[in-house]
Amino acid sequence: MAVPSQNSRTIAFELINAVLKRRRPLDDVLEEYAEFNSLEPRERAFARNLAATILRRLGQIDDLINYCLERPLPRRAIAVRDVLRLGVCQLMFLRTPAHAAVDTTVSMLDEIDLGHYKKLVNAIMRRLSREGSKLIENHDAEHLNTPEWLWRSWTNAYGKGACRRIALAHLSEPPLDITAKENAETWATSLGATILPTGTLRLTKTTNVKQLVGFDEGAWWVQDAAATLPVALLGNVEGKYIIDLCAAPGGKTAQLVSRGAIVSSVERSPKRLKRLEENLARLSMTAEAFCSDAAQWAPNKKADAVLLDAPCSSTGTIRRHPDIQHLKTSEDVKKLATAQYRLLEAALKMVKPGGKVIFCTCSLQPEEGPELIEKVLREHSSVRLEAVRSEEIGGLDELILGEGTIRCLPYHLMEQGGMDGFFIARLISD
Repeated sequence: MAVPSQNSRTIAFELINAVLKRRRPLDDVLEEYAEFNSLEPRERAFARNLAATILRRLGQIDDLINYCLERPLPRRAIAVRDVLRLGVCQLMFLRTPAHAAVDTTVSMLDEIDLGHYKKLVNAIMRRLSREGSKLIENHDAEHLNTPEWLWRSWTNAYGKGACRRIALAHLSEPPLDITAKENAETWATSLGATILPTGTLRLTKTTNVKQLVGFDEGAWWVQDAAATLPVALLGNVEGKYIIDLCAAPGGKTAQLVSRGAIVSSVERSPKRLKRLEENLARLSMTAEAFCSDAAQWAPNKKADAVLLDAPCSSTGTIRRHPDIQHLKTSEDVKKLATAQYRLLEAALKMVKPGGKVIFCTCSLQPEEGPELIEKVLREHSSVRLEAVRSEEIGGLDELILGEGTIRCLPYHLMEQGGMDGFFIARLISD
């Protein structure tokens, strides 16, 4: 097997810097980084996997580096740690041959004018090639790779055992989930996928989706199993007017249109709205699209239902986006919860009397889920919670909380590959 080029490693180095130093989402960097997108497909996949694995295993990687350092690196040599992160990740987690991992890591120092650290980096890499596996056996990988504020939050919300299972799920690359426009069984056969209780088609290996059969024809779209559940709670939507707030990239709009709903999709970001429109065009679907702040936008008529997938900390998607745990903070959660409350109040005003509002977030934080719904019910006497029934979500009873809301955790359906973390509540506005 050919060893990936040094250029792909250099680009991975830049990706890590963009996330950890400039605090930019990895997906945004990947989309805009011309050098990354000009790589050959295999090299591009390697660079992305290297960057994502470092972000997923950063706690363990830094622990291994610290073990080998007699004293902290000086501030002027902070980039040396980033080079070591690339090397240690390849050596210990990507199973790159030791000689290749050591040589490419040492040679990278010349590119950043820190060649006088070659001796140190060489010694650390060679030591870990001998001792690293034993050190990893003694790691508490779940705790080491989880920021402390998240570990405390999940322990308080779900208990120690569940927190550890969440953190363990985050260490695995997730499968690829697809929603078929129609004929799910036929497409499952064509794609070699299994059908989950949610109706989602699951492929065990991630791949370039544009190369899969059915993509160009617009037969399906990528959507995690958990993300399909909010629309399922609306039941039969054929001929009904549904508003999809914060709608990009459009998976839920596509679900609604495919089920016969008349849909208005509202998205604040012009760039994200364009992506939604492009996705719908590929699927040969139409929806009325509005570029507006959902908290200020008002429909021309009241809707039968509103779906609000509110902007959130996205901590339920860390297994897909490991950069999130390094970018978000507890302060972000507080600010986002305030914005979510404002959006939910706006959504409740958009429905007819007796209309449904589905509120959801892909967050594991209680402030962005049950605590928010408790506040709404406490402060709005005309709003009530409608409990979710098992048969509405494919018999997945373990997802239903006592009051009838849904809480998906990353380790649910773990035997089939897990699912994103979601909170979902169905409200009725009388």
